Amino acid sequence: MKAVLALDQGTTSSRAILYNHSGDILGVAQKEFSQIYPKSGWVEHNPIEIWDTQLAVARQVLSDCRVDAKEVAAIGITNQRETTVVWDRTTGEPVYNAIVWQDRRTADYCDLLKSSSEAAAITARTGLVVDPYFSGTKLRWILDHVPQARARAQKGELAFGTIDTWLLWKLTQGRVHKTDSSNASRTMLMNLESLSWDLDLLKQFEIPDSLLPQIVRSSEIYGQSDPALFGSEIPIAGIAGDQQAALFGQNCTQIGMAKNTYGTGCFMLMNVGPKPIPSTQRLLSSVGWTRPNQQCYVLEGSVFIAGAAIQWLRDGLGIIKSASEVEALAKQVPDSDGVYLVPAFAGLGAPHWDAYARGTIVGITRGTTAAHLARAALEGIAFQVADVLTAMEKDSSSKLTELRVDGGASANNLLMQFQADVMQCPVVRPKIIETTSLGAAYLAGLATGFWKNDSEIQSIWQADRRFEPMMSPREAQARRERWADALDRSRQWVEKG
Repeated sequence: MKAVLALDQGTTSSRAILYNHSGDILGVAQKEFSQIYPKSGWVEHNPIEIWDTQLAVARQVLSDCRVDAKEVAAIGITNQRETTVVWDRTTGEPVYNAIVWQDRRTADYCDLLKSSSEAAAITARTGLVVDPYFSGTKLRWILDHVPQARARAQKGELAFGTIDTWLLWKLTQGRVHKTDSSNASRTMLMNLESLSWDLDLLKQFEIPDSLLPQIVRSSEIYGQSDPALFGSEIPIAGIAGDQQAALFGQNCTQIGMAKNTYGTGCFMLMNVGPKPIPSTQRLLSSVGWTRPNQQCYVLEGSVFIAGAAIQWLRDGLGIIKSASEVEALAKQVPDSDGVYLVPAFAGLGAPHWDAYARGTIVGITRGTTAAHLARAALEGIAFQVADVLTAMEKDSSSKLTELRVDGGASANNLLMQFQADVMQCPVVRPKIIETTSLGAAYLAGLATGFWKNDSEIQSIWQADRRFEPMMSPREAQARRERWADALDRSRQWVEKG
């Protein structure tokens, strides 16, 4: 066997990456797909387009690398989490567009839940705060608003899944309807202790259990890809939500290790061991991964807008032509000159959880330039991550010794240095920053014997650069206090109702 094929289905693109036994990338193929915004705060994807682009890039990378399907040990899937798809079990046709994790249409319903006595029970059972972010209320919305959906679901005619489940269904031509525990833990429907669907929550959200996939481990053989897709069958043997996959790809397998991924959003996860830790700081408690004889739980802080803020500079303001230009533009000025950009375009995530916050820029003067805005956008990402780190250290009662980073924006040296400065904690970037897909590859490869054990994959991880704090603690604290002022101005901007 030459390789493992990782399918990395993200929020804005579908990618396929081939890894060899040394963890080297043999090839990458990527296709962007449409973003659909029917109303303010609504975000959708076409599930068929997601599948078509994912299949196309998988075929492309195999062709480009001249790797036959018979030479692929396994397929690993990692995916944008919480995004919700409902489809017809017979035809495989979606009954509605996929409702994306960023979507806020269920905010009012979540407010009703939060004001009731049920909110604390939901958090205790799932480890999640009540928020439109998660799949449960999105699924309920589809059942309530798509004609005949609820009646058809009750008859067992429909299937629900997050994107991993949708891809697994399509890869097996409808023979396998499963999800792994890491993705299931993000639906607000799974009991975190038992790792099974919670019947009381299903009743509360009015969701028929016939819709739901079977919950399985993150590393095991789920089925074989249909031979018509790639020329012969390939075992599908690893699934993890994108952030959990990145934690595994970063080799954060010891308790207390943490990583932050800079993608469309920003996600910090800390390995807390074989039992969940309830958060007192409004962080999330989720499954990291489950494997034979091993389960890992995590604390997570989710920042909704990170790389998307840079995309906005490109597409919304037009001050850069490509995302890679932002560092050079920001370097034209020594600092943001008092400008703070709070990128709450889709509300605020952890630890603030304000669905009604919106993006805010404060401190603008006649002297403010595009370079100051670019720098403020980068700093806004770092400040949000620092807020999460502070909450995580309080929950875990431990001081982080280093933060491992990955994702596209981790290549930005200016951002990484500022991140180390405001957190007053070293930031370590690995040589392979594609840790999300690498984690999925590891999980699949371990299940099929492509890699023998954890020690073998741990030997692959290598640091590329370490960023030590250069800002004084006093200055870092002052900057974070000013950031908190800007944050306050973004809160509760949209009227409820």
